[in-house]
Amino acid sequence: MVNAFLTVAVMLLYAVPGFIMIKTRLVSDKEIGAFARLLLYVCQPALIVNSFLQIDASSKSVGEMVIVFGVMTGIICAVLAVMYLIMGKSKNKRCRIYIIASCFGNFQFMGIPILQALLPEYPEAVVLSSMGSLAMNLIGWTVGSAIITHDARYISVKKVFINPCVLSLAVAIPLFAFGIKLPEQIDGMVALLAKMSTPLCMIIMGMRLAASHVHDIFGHEKTYYILAVKQLAVPLLTFLIVLLLPIDPNIRATIFIMMCCPVASIVLNFAEMLGEGQRTAASLMLLGTMLSAVTIPVMTLLIPFLY
Repeated sequence: MVNAFLTVAVMLLYAVPGFIMIKTRLVSDKEIGAFARLLLYVCQPALIVNSFLQIDASSKSVGEMVIVFGVMTGIICAVLAVMYLIMGKSKNKRCRIYIIASCFGNFQFMGIPILQALLPEYPEAVVLSSMGSLAMNLIGWTVGSAIITHDARYISVKKVFINPCVLSLAVAIPLFAFGIKLPEQIDGMVALLAKMSTPLCMIIMGMRLAASHVHDIFGHEKTYYILAVKQLAVPLLTFLIVLLLPIDPNIRATIFIMMCCPVASIVLNFAEMLGEGQRTAASLMLLGTMLSAVTIPVMTLLIPFLY
């Protein structure tokens, strides 16, 4: 519980430089989208590739990846469908962001440090987090983008296979499967870009916070309801589901911890790129991350029951 709290607290500190840069006008709010693209198209792919280079492939590890992908895809789709039935008819930008924020978690930028802190004896959890990210990205680049923009053209086979996450996996999985090691210099570069992911993610959040009005962040009652769904109801639902599944306890714990993560940075990144609901996404991500300093430690009290 203490480890989870300290991990989240340190992450929040990374937002401070971004906040200062906007307030001192070193960076304008119009430039935040460029940072989001850097994170999405450079740092996240490096994070995915680097995670696969940390363990050796085996039939067991491949099977675990398939299980995690299947379970997390099912949970995300189920929650997304329910929230869309509740709020999907609204043309309000805020409601559209609420729908995807209710089920998209920060599986990698926050999930990896938390998994490393809570499951130090299970390094495979880092690779499995990529499966959760894959599920979320496949849904996000298609259905999620369509919900945000109210444009069904975003739902296409092309976007399922051509997006940063899938293309990164197209590189990472062969390296993983055949035990190929990158040259030392390239491996170091990939690892360094991967390490930049979490700080850059939080810096972008700090920038958007500084560019937003206080009321936009803290003044909307529905924001708290959505965060209660994302960080309390969804983790509890996940706990019940994985508890009933005949799978390895470490996999149960990995899925549960990932679903406890706050609103994903990808929600803000999509909003920045699509030009819709950036302030709503930023407030959800900021408040969710802040509240996760409490919700994640509390939820982790359930982990022993998964073993």
